[in-house]
Amino acid sequence: MDKYIKLPSFKTHLRMLIENALHEDNEDATSLSIFSPDDTGSARLLCKEDGILACLEESLEVFRYLDSNIKIKTFFKDTDTMRKGDVLAEIQGKVLDILRGERICLNIIQRACGIASKTAELTDLIKGTRAKILDTRKTAPGLRFLDKYSVVCGGGMNHRYGLSDMIMIKDNHIDRAGSITAAVERVRLSRFAELSIEVECRTLEDVKECLKLNIDRIMLDNMSIDKMREAVMLVNGKTPLEASGGINEKTIRAVAETGVDFISVGSLTHSVKATDISLKINK
Repeated sequence: MDKYIKLPSFKTHLRMLIENALHEDNEDATSLSIFSPDDTGSARLLCKEDGILACLEESLEVFRYLDSNIKIKTFFKDTDTMRKGDVLAEIQGKVLDILRGERICLNIIQRACGIASKTAELTDLIKGTRAKILDTRKTAPGLRFLDKYSVVCGGGMNHRYGLSDMIMIKDNHIDRAGSITAAVERVRLSRFAELSIEVECRTLEDVKECLKLNIDRIMLDNMSIDKMREAVMLVNGKTPLEASGGINEKTIRAVAETGVDFISVGSLTHSVKATDISLKINK
């Protein structure tokens, strides 16, 4: 796995996520009606389809939040390949806590593994090319820290985390500023002048304009395969190129073979299919 640095805010975000999820659920009327606070038991976290594991510890944190004395044993680690039937972890503690945390745990790990597994699938499809898979900011509100970590677990790379990480000049910026050159010049006179600059290009003329500006990366937005090839030849290694726009498993190999350096895929996080994982209480 490429290095992913969990910033100090990672734990804070996770705690906030858990607290908000518990607040949404409120009291577990069903379990409180059936079991006493003294009932103890154990449960297994089960994988029900093949995939790549991500956010195992983060998903289990809800149980630790509910009971600091709960016992948890894990059998896999993030980035591992998991197979249908694998027991990922065992939880032992109060039945009420296990049942209250069940859905929150599953919501976290199912989404994370879905992202990691899709990233791994796309990464495999472009093996042998120079291209690297990037994520985007098209993440679920409040879940970006987990979504982007999951992409890395699947073998992808993170694009900017937030708006302040780099300058990305897109169509609306260009149209309002009047031109790519005008937008870049304004950035270089601003307090953000030291940040890396990426510009979204819709045409080959846009690419030519960017080459004159000595920016850090050029995004080829919704270009055809032929136009991408032309852009790669035009740039000739002077500036890293990123392909973007509706790229999926059917088209990604052809995009990678054009010679671009990066391929950003929004569907990794905005259209994720959750991996089938369940939690089963032992009788």
